[in-house]
Amino acid sequence: NLSGRGGRGSAPSRFAAAAVTIEDMISCRNLTRRFGEFTAVNGLNLDVAAGAICAFLGPNGAGKSTTVKMMTGLLAPTSGEVTVCGLNAAANPLELKRRIGVLPEDLGLFDDLTVEEHLLLTGDIYGVPRQDTRARTAQLLHALSLEHGRRTFAASCSHGMRKKTAFAMALLPNPQVLFLDEPFEAIDPVTAKIMRDLLQSVARHGVTVFLTSHILSMVERIAHQIVMIRKGTKVWDSAAGDLPQSLEDHYFDLVETPVVEELEWLGPSRS
Repeated sequence: NLSGRGGRGSAPSRFAAAAVTIEDMISCRNLTRRFGEFTAVNGLNLDVAAGAICAFLGPNGAGKSTTVKMMTGLLAPTSGEVTVCGLNAAANPLELKRRIGVLPEDLGLFDDLTVEEHLLLTGDIYGVPRQDTRARTAQLLHALSLEHGRRTFAASCSHGMRKKTAFAMALLPNPQVLFLDEPFEAIDPVTAKIMRDLLQSVARHGVTVFLTSHILSMVERIAHQIVMIRKGTKVWDSAAGDLPQSLEDHYFDLVETPVVEELEWLGPSRS
């Protein structure tokens, strides 16, 4: 069942009251990445438990995408290490990719493939039996309201359809960990609600979700763990319920203070 509703307290994680310790599905130890003299990620230490939804927040250029690339085996760290699903990401990139699903910021779709063909191709790549792939494809198309566009080429899809297609591709192999780069960016409210409910559902089934987002209102609704990064350095890491103030206010205090300048020339009475 891919649908369902749930609150932040429903997912099993080390942030919830529990009698047992749940293994961390993502673990970073002194993770560092430099590009020449520039340090994009500086000594990151981070743990994310199984079944948790972790929101990784920061301004553009803070090191979020670089961190995700190291976590998913696309980029080797300069020093330190990251373990995902019990695997060293840099040493086992191929095996790691079999266990994770990724929604990249650029979506990674092929213009000359239809929505349905993307899902069937994903099943083949991951070695999912064809019968299972077709069953999962049908269920995902229904759950994401993509049935009407199943034969639409990606080049002709709206941005929302493209994002839902890429999201379905990330889900289809039944990953242990989902990495989502800006999943709620530039989509309509209905699509956002569908994706939010599905993320809460997969987390309840034990899938770990690691996402980046600038949509703080959405993050506040679904995240169990909040991590903030600024200029490559972690500045906050806690359970969502342990924030001392609203997520927005805390983000502004720690990460990036908005500066608003009054434009005195605006307005009908100005000339």
